This record gives sequence, structure tokens and C-alpha cells, in this order.
Amino acid sequence: MNRQLNSNHLKLIAIFAMTIDHIADLLYPGFPNDPVAIILHLIGRLTAPIMWFFICEGFYYTRNLKKYLQRMFVFAIISHLAYCFAFGIDYIPFRSGVFNQTSVIWPLFFGIVALWVVNGDNRLKEWQKWLCVIAINIITFPSDWSCIAVMAIVAMYANRGNLKKQMSGMMFWVLVYGIVSFFFVNKTYALVQSGVILVYPFLKHYNGKKGNAGWLKWFFYLYYPAHLIIVGIVRLAVYGDISLLF
Repeated sequence: MNRQLNSNHLKLIAIFAMTIDHIADLLYPGFPNDPVAIILHLIGRLTAPIMWFFICEGFYYTRNLKKYLQRMFVFAIISHLAYCFAFGIDYIPFRSGVFNQTSVIWPLFFGIVALWVVNGDNRLKEWQKWLCVIAINIITFPSDWSCIAVMAIVAMYANRGNLKKQMSGMMFWVLVYGIVSFFFVNKTYALVQSGVILVYPFLKHYNGKKGNAGWLKWFFYLYYPAHLIIVGIVRLAVYGDISLLF
């Protein structure tokens, strides 16, 4: 099959899917068992695996890991504020709960750190690497997609170049996330997570190229917090100061 999608195309698909997902949160707060809400959230499942895939690509191709990490850390802090405002979550983690205390950008940042720990040019011994990965999982546990995002990134990078194995590794960790979510968060939410497999035909058409629109790299960094702020404004206007999540 012809590979016609470059990284810009896939990132635009991720942005579109993410927007649909968050519109669903506004229209159907609390992730109800509603057919329309489920369809919209299934579309939204395309976003996370595309993010994970390109964290792997970014780590592989970056010429300056330090700057990449610095940029992602700043992005994670800004996104935390925007995420909490969007969904009506306390800005200080754990005051309102344990799950979904910050955005998915937090585990994306630590996913890069985990890739450096496991695959980077360092002098860490094997047991030290294990301890670091465990610590990273604890730190990212309260975020959106939890520490599963980190482990999915590590699994996908380990199988870089073999999309089927990347999908298998990713789906294993998503299954773990779904099981935990089923018993402790929301059953409908847990079942919908399996929709990440829908990303496979899109990634299968990835041609390994960036595309010509270099500005899209910065557009995503701006769009993510900006659209969350809009979600927060609409939330306050329609529902008042309530949480849109579970």
C-alpha cells in the first residue's frame, strides 16, 4: 500500500481527534454510556497513540535531547494549568482525587526521560534503570493516561521499525490501563480505550517524512493549551464551576 501520510498529516489527525474528544467531554460530561458520546470518544482515541509514536520518533531523531526535554517540560507545566482549567480540576494535584490530575503531556515528557534511561547513552546499570523506570511510573501515575503512556512509549520504541509489534506492545499496556479503569474509574471509559487500535491504518501509511509545513511543530504546542482554555471557558459558561470528568 502507498504510504502517503507524513508526520504533519498524522499530527493534524491527532489534533482533530483530540478536539472531537474534548467536544464530547463538553456535550456529555462524566463519560456517560451514550452511543454518540462513545463514537466521539472512539475518534478521540486516535490522539494518544499518535503522540506516543512521535515521542519515539522525536527521541530517535533529535539532535539535542536536553533542549527537547526542556521544551517538553515547559509544555507540560503550561498544559497542566490549561488542563485543570478546562475540566474543572484542582490545580494542586491530589486535592480532588488521584486520577487525571494533570494532562497527558506530563507522561509524554517522562516518556522521553524513560527512553533515555532505557536506551540512551548513559552509564546506568540494569538495576538502576529498573528503579528509574519504577520511579517514573509512580510520578506519572496520576496523569491523563497515567503511567501507561510511559510504558506504551517504551514498548513502541523497543519495536521501532516494526509497526505490528509496536501496536502489540502498545495494546498490552492499554489493556492493563483498561482493566484498572474498569474497576476503579469508569467502565465505559475503560472499554473505549481499546479504540486506540484504530490508529493502525493511519500509522501504516506513514512515509517517514516530516512534510513541508515546519510551522505545524509549533502550532501543536500552541493549539493544545489554547483549545483547553476554550473548553474551560465554555464549561464555566454552560455548567458553572463543575468538573467535566468522572
